[in-house]
Amino acid sequence: MVDPCEDDNAKMTSQEALCTLDKKTPRCSTLKMFIMSLSFACFSKALSGTYMKSSITQIERRFDLSSYLIGLIDGGFEMGNLLFLAVVSHFGAKLHRPRLIGSGCFLMALGSAITGLPHFFMGRYKYDTVIQGSLNESVSIVACKDPITQDNYTDILQESSVNFSTGVDCVREPGSNMWIYVLLGNAIRGIGETPVTPLGISYVDDFAKAENSAFYIACLQTITLLGPMFGFLLGSMCAKLYVDIGFVNIDSVTITPRDARWVGAWWLGFLVASVIMLVAGIPFWFFPRSLPKQDEEHRDNPSFHLTNQEQVPHPATPAMKLADIAKGFFPSLKKLLSTPTYFLLLCGSVLNFSSIIGLITFKAKYMEQQFGQSASRANFLIGVLNLPVIAVGIFLGGLLMKRYKLSVVSGAQLSFLASFSAYLLTLLEFGTKCDNMRMAGLTVAYNGTPHVSYDTLSLFSLCNQNCSCSGVDWDPVCSDDGISFMSPCLAGCSSSSGHGKDTVFHNCSCVLSPSPVEGSTSVSLGQCPRGPECSRSFTSYMAVSVLSSFISSLGTTPAYMVIIRCVSPELKALALGIQALVIRTLGGIPAPMYFGALIDTTCLKWGMKKCGGRGACRMYDSDKYRIIFLGLISCLSGSSYFFIFAVIILLRKQFRKDAVKALQQSGGLGQVELHPPKQHLDEGSGHCAPVRQSTRLEERI
Repeated sequence: MVDPCEDDNAKMTSQEALCTLDKKTPRCSTLKMFIMSLSFACFSKALSGTYMKSSITQIERRFDLSSYLIGLIDGGFEMGNLLFLAVVSHFGAKLHRPRLIGSGCFLMALGSAITGLPHFFMGRYKYDTVIQGSLNESVSIVACKDPITQDNYTDILQESSVNFSTGVDCVREPGSNMWIYVLLGNAIRGIGETPVTPLGISYVDDFAKAENSAFYIACLQTITLLGPMFGFLLGSMCAKLYVDIGFVNIDSVTITPRDARWVGAWWLGFLVASVIMLVAGIPFWFFPRSLPKQDEEHRDNPSFHLTNQEQVPHPATPAMKLADIAKGFFPSLKKLLSTPTYFLLLCGSVLNFSSIIGLITFKAKYMEQQFGQSASRANFLIGVLNLPVIAVGIFLGGLLMKRYKLSVVSGAQLSFLASFSAYLLTLLEFGTKCDNMRMAGLTVAYNGTPHVSYDTLSLFSLCNQNCSCSGVDWDPVCSDDGISFMSPCLAGCSSSSGHGKDTVFHNCSCVLSPSPVEGSTSVSLGQCPRGPECSRSFTSYMAVSVLSSFISSLGTTPAYMVIIRCVSPELKALALGIQALVIRTLGGIPAPMYFGALIDTTCLKWGMKKCGGRGACRMYDSDKYRIIFLGLISCLSGSSYFFIFAVIILLRKQFRKDAVKALQQSGGLGQVELHPPKQHLDEGSGHCAPVRQSTRLEERI
């Protein structure tokens, strides 16, 4: 087989060969090699980022944090990102872009490693339970003890003593504030991510043919979406593994992955992601600052390489000082923000990005609380169902742009139609729900009547008033009638049999009906499973979620191309950087926090820390959770469409104006057809000009 590089070199003149040798880069492969390297880097950063999302529940439980603080930690990535994003986007476009991308990959590797390191400086994870998991023989446990004879049960935390314990006996757990290092590592990872997307996309767009750019970017985004898929799968695998795996006997662990106290090996995935990011950054140190412009029409021109290198934005030369570059920053920013289409798209992007960030951050948690799924299964389903169809949709969107050579107006219309159709479809998710888990004292009364209560006193009843139970312990048990109790003591159990995970409590005074098998009022460890109706609702929810994800993703690439085609070529990197800066500042940072704060308002039972203070939530009001979570997403997404609709109207007016002007300049409307060479920016108006016009103007509008 003949190497295409050798075939091209054989046709070169001596001048062409000299130019190529001076650049020391084969023109036919370097751009594609860069795209491959950039794709792997984007894959790696997406894997690391989505693994963080998939580990939200594990980190929340391990560090005993509220959803608000988890949102703050998740927003740390955006905080680090925005500190350098605008500067890197502006100065990086004039410096050595590939090496800046390589440096960013190394920083991301460092950040991921720091995020996972707190595990090695913390003690073993301990959870509240009355079960001695290490026992090899059955020992009867008297959960319900008379307060007069109680002696060994005095170490059970009482709510009053927990809240006000400040004595010497209260020793803080090791690593209680180690979550700060998770925040720090996430921020460093955000700093490292800064140059990858804006500089990588602008590098590809600068040196690729205009008609190939959309296809290349679509391929890049499609491969990038494999990162989230593998990130969620990695999160699923790690969530199945106990947090202290390798350090404790797993047989002694009495909780399961479906338990609200379960913590998976969250730290393991961050170390894996760190190694992958380190490898991804190596190739960028071997790419040149610039490449020959990819243009088949001029390949036979002996001066092809020289002329094209003059036409593309060239990086800084020794004569170009940083001070000279800095002088042009604010004028460039002013020119960029004065473009109406770009500014309106920016406003719509902030609202849409906020809803997406909130959805991605808490989607797995929503599936756990609403449908009773484990964190491992929720992450697995997101990784194998939602993300692959999103990747296919993005790829097909780019293919449509290339196949039909859609104009900016057509691209904006396609993006709006796809996104709005998916939005209407997601409204069906409000109807896919499960009833609250039946927990005595929280969602049902002790007589079995449905009743949601946030009052701690509702946990106690006549059936357990003589048991001296704690109102803060979370050690749930399930009765045969489908009602769960927060602890064996609150169920009024006076004896037990078995050991470890197989422990069964007997003679429980609060159980309404005796077991048909044993004939006694017994409960077993763990919460009661959801019914078959909930499984059918979950299937419907996933079907709607997958279909809406696919439809929405069809408009991703057209929307992306509208942004980079509606600004001057020298402003492309800055436009992408400012967009990322604004949406992350106004959307990426606050969205997880206010989503988390609103989710916290739906908590029915909070855990308690050893020395007082509120810990992680153990159980939510699933009905209220659904309305707040889905309602907030719908409001943010719905508001963004007002701006996108305004962009389409503005583009159509400008398109019509520029098309008529072009027809008049060419000799009037009687011309058969016009073929302007390329879509360009009207420098005077700051709007996008059309790619092409035909004899019937109304057909193109």
